[in-house]
Amino acid sequence: MVFIVMSSDGEDCSAFLRAELEQVKKEVPRIENVKLIAAVPLLVRAEIKKTEHKQVAVTCMFQPAYPAEPLVTELRSKTLADRFLDGLAKVCDTEARKLKGKPQVLHVINFVKTFIEENTLCVCSEEISTIKRLLTGDKDEIKLKQKASELVVKVHQEQYFLHIKISVPDNYPLVQITPELTEHNFPAFLYTHFKAQAAEIARRCVQPPLKKNPNQSPFVPKPSLLPTCEYLIECVKKYPLEKCQLCHERALPVDPLTESTQRGRQIEKVYCGHLFHFMCLNKFMKTPPFAEGKQCPTCGKQIFHDKWKVSSEVMETRWAHKQARQRELEEVADFME
Repeated sequence: MVFIVMSSDGEDCSAFLRAELEQVKKEVPRIENVKLIAAVPLLVRAEIKKTEHKQVAVTCMFQPAYPAEPLVTELRSKTLADRFLDGLAKVCDTEARKLKGKPQVLHVINFVKTFIEENTLCVCSEEISTIKRLLTGDKDEIKLKQKASELVVKVHQEQYFLHIKISVPDNYPLVQITPELTEHNFPAFLYTHFKAQAAEIARRCVQPPLKKNPNQSPFVPKPSLLPTCEYLIECVKKYPLEKCQLCHERALPVDPLTESTQRGRQIEKVYCGHLFHFMCLNKFMKTPPFAEGKQCPTCGKQIFHDKWKVSSEVMETRWAHKQARQRELEEVADFME
């Protein structure tokens, strides 16, 4: 059966189509990372594979009056987001219309291949869309550097800010992203915590736990960009507004350039993540009850801190000695009156 394609003016263009299909069969197998699946009078289908997670099937469908009518392109992928593919397919249709009356298949296939190779962040397009929605401040922004495969995320809360440069490897998400905190005006202890925790979150996404649980399913790497950014954005939005969990006054100064010189107003961060004024926490840790350790008054988790590492028994003994000493001083004062 011979498939006949008629142009809009009635001219038999089956010869045109046959010639283009022969060219496609000859040229596509020569294109690196492209595999020809089908080339028939109804359509041409090819698979483009840059990496395991950067692959797409391109289907070019001929309209009845082709080439007077442009190709219709359909893109499918098991790894790339549907929204990204839909947008790219519309661009492909625009490219096909530019070649109206001329061969279009090879141009569209090469266009998709080049686009996937040059837009290296396509593999995390859905994560990037979610990150954009998390950036709710007027000064917040995200910049994509496709050629360098990097993102620059700038997060603000009042006068505090954090700038993050994130490198996305070519074989993402099998390999974790690399976050770098390039600029900030947070206290050093918070910056150190942000940096270490972000790196740990990214690592856990791609590396199995050291202690394997036999009841759990086999470990599968997962994307690390969104979890890492979610954590850092949440920190920037939360900590400038955080209050001391004991006195309920603001922990960090309104102006980041203002160093707290008032005695005891230095900030301490405990294991659960909450902030305290040093003097407030010191008094809390050294005041009964001591049984079973001290818990954060906000979340109820036990408080761990290098400055208060002694056991509850030792704390209680020290407090008892202090109280006894105080009573002795009071008795001496009464005697001297």
